[in-house]
Amino acid sequence: MDQCQRSQVEGLGTVADASDFEMNSKSAGAGDPRPIKLSCRNLWKVFGPGAAEFLQSRGGTASVGDLSKAQLIGAVRNAAIDVREGEIFIVMGLSGSGKSTLVRCLSRLVEPTAGELLFDGKDLRKASEAELIDIRRHKMGMVFQHFALLPHLNVVENVAFPLFIQGIGSKQRQERAQAMIELVGLTGRERHFPSELSGGQQQRVGIARSLAVEPEIWFLDEPFSALDPLIRREMQTELMRLQSVLKKTIVFITHDFDEAIRLADRIAIMKDGEIIQIGTPEELVNHPATDYVAEFTSDVNRAKVLSAGSLMVAASAAAKSYRKIDAKAKIASFAAAIVDSSKPFAVTDAKGAVIGQITPRAVMDVLSGKERSSAV
Repeated sequence: MDQCQRSQVEGLGTVADASDFEMNSKSAGAGDPRPIKLSCRNLWKVFGPGAAEFLQSRGGTASVGDLSKAQLIGAVRNAAIDVREGEIFIVMGLSGSGKSTLVRCLSRLVEPTAGELLFDGKDLRKASEAELIDIRRHKMGMVFQHFALLPHLNVVENVAFPLFIQGIGSKQRQERAQAMIELVGLTGRERHFPSELSGGQQQRVGIARSLAVEPEIWFLDEPFSALDPLIRREMQTELMRLQSVLKKTIVFITHDFDEAIRLADRIAIMKDGEIIQIGTPEELVNHPATDYVAEFTSDVNRAKVLSAGSLMVAASAAAKSYRKIDAKAKIASFAAAIVDSSKPFAVTDAKGAVIGQITPRAVMDVLSGKERSSAV
């Protein structure tokens, strides 16, 4: 590899009761005991000459109008997030909302204009170039929309490539690459070249390559958006399977709300560079903070988002004799069974204790849209 090629890839690991239920439903929110892996406060990325000085002169804040008058573009404006260990944190918004710029700022692939950025409590904005390279090589994995596989390398060589950059010996590279290939279900294709693989298989290679460095945090920027719907859903299933095994901290970028609600612990919705609301899928659908969020979530299949716990009422004396359903179970998973039933279902907490009940009528109202109309 020549010096030019090396500089392009340097440092990248890869191109119980009701109250218990309420806490659990907030997944990675304020009640989550897991440590914070990545956080930012007052994070800005403003494009244009004199951007840093402009923000400084205004005390680290500026409106869209202020930026426009100064002929500056606020790609990320005053962002604040906490991503907890083992969480799938999804950032979503329409094209141009700033989500991809945000994820690049979080890894300092793009230099933030202002703000605080902490990884394991370390201020990444104060890290030297050498420290950043080491963090990216050993602690961060990245997968982008375009697979960026090296066409002249076969599958095992592509997966092992970041380990070569790390200076890991050949035998260890091969062993770890093979383990990742098996993990993503590509056993038997080790000697295939990218041109001989389908889109979904190529993306699996990209995922295996990013996992080869055993990252502590995984950045996924619209990794499935170039795939057709069937393969995309297959890859979402694969990601959930991998997460059940690996328990990675994941920051995932998408513009697809259906994809977000299937994968996310929590979602941050962005608009014009600003984070409008952060919450679980259920919180965003049930309690949108703005008209924009309400519109953004208006077409979602609520039966896939709402849980039994969100629709339950106080348990009757007979509830213990009813069929039981976990409070976190989504309506869609038991809708057919309860609609066919003439009785409510008992809603239970994580320990199996009955904390409420849900009626067939309540579920039918969700399926018909009547529940949403009543709420509005």
